[in-house]
Amino acid sequence: MRNTYQAPVLELDEPDVTSGDLELEERHSLRRVAGLSTELTDITEVEYRQLRLERVVLVGVWTEGSVEDADNSLTELAALAETAGSQVLEGLIQRRSRPDTATFIGRGKVDELRDAVVATGADTVICDGELSPSQLRNLEQQVKVKVVDRTALILDIFAQHAKSKEGKAQVELAQLQYLLPRLRGWGESLSRQGGGAGGGSGGGGVGTRGPGETKLETDRRRINQRIAKLRREIKAMRTVRQTKRSRRASSGTPAVAIAGYTNAGKSSLLNRLTQAGVLVEDALFATLDPTTRRTSAEDGRVYTLSDTVGFVRHLPHQIVEAFRSTLEEVSFADLVVHVVDGAHPDPEGQVSAVREVLAEVSADAIPELLVINKMDAADEETVLRLKRAWPDAVFVSAKSGAGIAELHQAIADKLPRPAVDMRVLLPYDRGDLVARIHRSGQVLQTRHLEEGTEMRVLVDERLASELESFRN
Repeated sequence: MRNTYQAPVLELDEPDVTSGDLELEERHSLRRVAGLSTELTDITEVEYRQLRLERVVLVGVWTEGSVEDADNSLTELAALAETAGSQVLEGLIQRRSRPDTATFIGRGKVDELRDAVVATGADTVICDGELSPSQLRNLEQQVKVKVVDRTALILDIFAQHAKSKEGKAQVELAQLQYLLPRLRGWGESLSRQGGGAGGGSGGGGVGTRGPGETKLETDRRRINQRIAKLRREIKAMRTVRQTKRSRRASSGTPAVAIAGYTNAGKSSLLNRLTQAGVLVEDALFATLDPTTRRTSAEDGRVYTLSDTVGFVRHLPHQIVEAFRSTLEEVSFADLVVHVVDGAHPDPEGQVSAVREVLAEVSADAIPELLVINKMDAADEETVLRLKRAWPDAVFVSAKSGAGIAELHQAIADKLPRPAVDMRVLLPYDRGDLVARIHRSGQVLQTRHLEEGTEMRVLVDERLASELESFRN
């Protein structure tokens, strides 16, 4: 019986919740071409993977922490595998002081893994860690099926879910950086995909047959050329992102970034706060492309909310590096709304993993508002434990809407306040300045006089200089 992934039914009758249902429907639907009875065409990569489920056995090495930590890590690997379109048949954990340098698991355990593969009929083994090229090769030769490590699995999910030009370029760059040191033994398939860069074999075509150049060297050169091209493209896109960011900064609009573990409910929360209509799916890394929306606090101050890519334990460094321009949205924010899955077995571990990645992009010094989501699914004992651990956190449910009003207020309280306190008298024909004060400043007092509107305001230095001639 096939263990296919099925997204939960979304409650679409609530007018204040937008969930990107059209995009979600597209991801899960198949489109047939009229007149063809046996050929499927024009289907997405995600759909392709769902049609051809891989049957996998998971294997992990428990080197530190408790047995619960080891179980949670393998459970997360299973969720990653199912998100990638695989059917998990078995999970094995070995207790060791450190992974085996040759085969990841102990030499004696390789035979047990091979027996499990044969017994379950699996065609793939997924290891809970990043394997060296030699570990990958040795293990694959001994278990006689394809071996994939955690990093390759996450990269595969990213490749399936990237939709924007920038996201696709970032994922491809990360995949090539991962592939380059593991190229030996994979060169033949790569050359076929690229049109046959045959090197010394004579099948590569004009420009690929260097004197004495092997196929492996040719493939390495082609990958390095592609990596250089992708880096140039991403650098250009990064410039565009920086321009947008500087434009927001010059307007004095505070920026709030939503960060958190993958599938913690960041997109659902963004939809609740701004009606953004971002894709919501109960899957890991469902949304990769950042979304920025404008919203306002109760006192009228406007700020931006940006959703970011989700984090995970041991997020591949290739991903962090490739998505650095996207993750920098967090490092340039005035406030980080850190979303935690309160119904997860190990929310404390999630918080540690996210803070580790935030430190990598120099965002660990930014003020943080901890938001514990999915309170509707968490048991009472867990809620009490988390409230003791994080007394300043806001507890919400993006699904039911509980706690959203408190979250709005908590964000408003932590937004940076304008620094210049001044009293101005604005003529009635300068409504544009009044609107700007309400949008980016704070109005403390208002009085309507015959000559105009007298206001005591808190504004930033740039707006203060423009209001100087109206100072009262």
